[in-house]
Amino acid sequence: MAKVVQKEGTKQELLEAGTKLMLEKGYSNCGLQEVLESVGVPKGSFYYYFDSKEEFALQIIRHFDQWYTDRILSCLRDESLSPLGRLKLYCQKNKQNIEERKCTRGCLIGNLSQEMASQSEVLREELEKVFQRWTDVFAACIEAGQKSGEIRRDFDALPLADFFLSGWEGAVLRAKSTRSTKPIDNFMDLTFAFMTV
Repeated sequence: MAKVVQKEGTKQELLEAGTKLMLEKGYSNCGLQEVLESVGVPKGSFYYYFDSKEEFALQIIRHFDQWYTDRILSCLRDESLSPLGRLKLYCQKNKQNIEERKCTRGCLIGNLSQEMASQSEVLREELEKVFQRWTDVFAACIEAGQKSGEIRRDFDALPLADFFLSGWEGAVLRAKSTRSTKPIDNFMDLTFAFMTV
């Protein structure tokens, strides 16, 4: 039993180290040797957990998605806040995280989508699944806001959610390229003005 726990712990460490490095450097510039050295795992052990670098990236995407859904998107389900309040809190929490990292990392799913969507069909499909899941979470929150009268009803919730998430990802990209959260502020000001009644 102890060996199983240790093996799962090592795999988790590899995923966390890989997530950090891919956020900083992207897929192509993330060397497996650097990941292994940061965790103190021999190269042969890597292939016990992952068949290839592509499989490693696939599991990193799933790992990040789980973390992001549990820690960040959870505020969109917080019924102690109004739906509009939840959307604003989502933006504020993320903006704070981006500021703390000096606008250098962006969003792992967005970064990998830009880099790998035309390079790996396996990764492209997984990244699209993540975006679809996230869109559904936003849509549920937006629909609740439409029912409560906070958010305009002349568009269906799903297209509004897609618009919101696409705009957010673009603002995060611009924040990374400008090293400023001004694009995020602009996104929030204009999007909430557009969406609210």
